[in-house]
Amino acid sequence: MDAIDRLLLFIVTPAVFALSLLEAVVLARRQRYDWRAFGASAFNLVARIAVAIVVPLSIATPFIVWAVTHRVSTLTLDGPLALLGLFIGQEFCYYWYHRAAHRVRWLWCNHSVHHSPNEMNLSAAYRIGVFGKLTGTPLFFVPLMWLGFNPRIVLQALTFNLLYQFWLHTTWVPKLGWLEGIVNTPSAHRVHHGANPEYIDANYGGVLLVFDRLFGTYRSERDDVPVRYGLVHPLTTRNPLKIEFNEWSRLARDLVRARSLRAVWGALFMPPGWRAAGHDPMAAELPARAPAARP
Repeated sequence: MDAIDRLLLFIVTPAVFALSLLEAVVLARRQRYDWRAFGASAFNLVARIAVAIVVPLSIATPFIVWAVTHRVSTLTLDGPLALLGLFIGQEFCYYWYHRAAHRVRWLWCNHSVHHSPNEMNLSAAYRIGVFGKLTGTPLFFVPLMWLGFNPRIVLQALTFNLLYQFWLHTTWVPKLGWLEGIVNTPSAHRVHHGANPEYIDANYGGVLLVFDRLFGTYRSERDDVPVRYGLVHPLTTRNPLKIEFNEWSRLARDLVRARSLRAVWGALFMPPGWRAAGHDPMAAELPARAPAARP
């Protein structure tokens, strides 16, 4: 653990929790506040840190080792151009990771935890699935390591990317004028967390929305369509274990029912809602978060 890791663990993480708690206290004085959901998010934060310490490796480790061994250069952060290159490269990789996390069910099983809160507040920012290493999240950032960036720095950059997104999980920050559609804002991120058909599968960027613009996934928040937060089929439990394993249990049931390799492949790697039997109207309408239809 280097100085940046210690800063993130012992300074930044407590500060993030304290700010979310302060927001909760203020909001609770003005309106109903779901403290049990806050508790589930807090439990998830602690569990994720524990898993990261106990399980230091991931299924991406062999690919990281290969990328470092065969790197095309050695890039150090010794100037503004190197910093800019890491930032843009990380944003590009994050965009495709985030997009895949909504469109590949294996990845969605872990990422769905982050979309499970039915209210948008700062505590939702750190409700993140604990199995990122199991699903292979670091795989999407291996190209940066192959180009020559140090793996630790690449993963720390990802953490700072997620840290930027902390403040985006609010309903009380309005649209930010000309910044909308350029950088990620609370308004843009509200759209991303929307379960409405008008909002699903949009705004995947971390700090920038440039790649959303480039690849056609940007949508702005509409005054005539209030955002409904959460999953397409809302998850009402506050039990953190049920939240964590909700989509994994659905996947396991579909794998048990699979009767062909095509069905197994589809259940694992096609978009959530994919049906081996053919067209699924629910999946077509709500492709990103609709669980496989039940018979």
